[in-house]
Amino acid sequence: MIKNLLISLVLLFLLIIGVENMSIAKECSWDKVFPKSDKVEVKKVQFTNRFGITLVGDLYTPKNLNGSKKLPAIAVSGPFGAVKEQASGLYAQTLSEYGFITLAFDPSYTGESSGTPRNVASPDINTEDFSAAVDFLSNEANVDSDKIGILGICGFGGFALNAAQIDTRIKATVTSTMYDMTRVSAKGYNDSIDANARYELKQSLNNQRSEDYKNKTYAKAVGLPDKLTGEEPQFVKDYYGYYKTKRGFHKNSINSNGNWNLTSTLSLINLPILAYSDEIRTPVLMIHGEKAHSRYFSEDAYKKLKGDNKELLIIDGANHVDLYDNLEKIPFDKIATFFKNNLK
Repeated sequence: MIKNLLISLVLLFLLIIGVENMSIAKECSWDKVFPKSDKVEVKKVQFTNRFGITLVGDLYTPKNLNGSKKLPAIAVSGPFGAVKEQASGLYAQTLSEYGFITLAFDPSYTGESSGTPRNVASPDINTEDFSAAVDFLSNEANVDSDKIGILGICGFGGFALNAAQIDTRIKATVTSTMYDMTRVSAKGYNDSIDANARYELKQSLNNQRSEDYKNKTYAKAVGLPDKLTGEEPQFVKDYYGYYKTKRGFHKNSINSNGNWNLTSTLSLINLPILAYSDEIRTPVLMIHGEKAHSRYFSEDAYKKLKGDNKELLIIDGANHVDLYDNLEKIPFDKIATFFKNNLK
């Protein structure tokens, strides 16, 4: 009996060790496309937006944080079709090294966040996602709720600016390589789509709604090609170089591994963002690459902003995706100084 008891205890001990090792392995696993920093701690968190969608994010905290100390915080998301394991996570981790608590999150219907059907975009819901992130951060023990900023990359730069015009809790906003997804969806690049072409697009998308209902599925928009022919526009080659290669590929990313629902475009056409951006009273820093095909989005949005606490920074020689992950191009010192000066 004693022998059996000892065997049982040994097996229990081994089981505990095994579980502990599994737990450690899970905590230490790194699923991001950028190297892990030894200066910050990261944990997965969940929060819910006002549409009842559960968002999943990575919360980055400077190491050795005093338990009672409260820090300024920054919510980060984007690019459009990306996930928190890509560019937004890199921005969040890097800014946490500067002394901020940061949250990189997957938008509604994408990545690890909930919402069905999957891979849906909405200017309303994606703007709300930033405010939901502020809800979460403002209730974190180590966050100073009066010192919360947001940072949006690519299409979520537009949604971040949209959030800043409605959410007065946001004290400072940074956009990087910003897209206005409603403008480009409705008017095409460089506003090349006229009213007749837009009407034809509406007809096609609404007919697709009927087909989707009949087929009980959702047609997908055309995404990045699996292989390049060499004939693609340069910006498509740039996107491919990030999303489809080891540089930035992630299995959860729509742009890396899947496509948006085709009919998502309807809401992007019909609900323009930035209608009240001239009412933003808090500081805004807009960053764009000199050679980016999307540069005009930031330049035009900046013109509408008012006050002397707005800045447009053009990065010499940078293209659109350079500001996703090129540490020689992303002006992190400038971004950190901007937030430090305005979240105090």
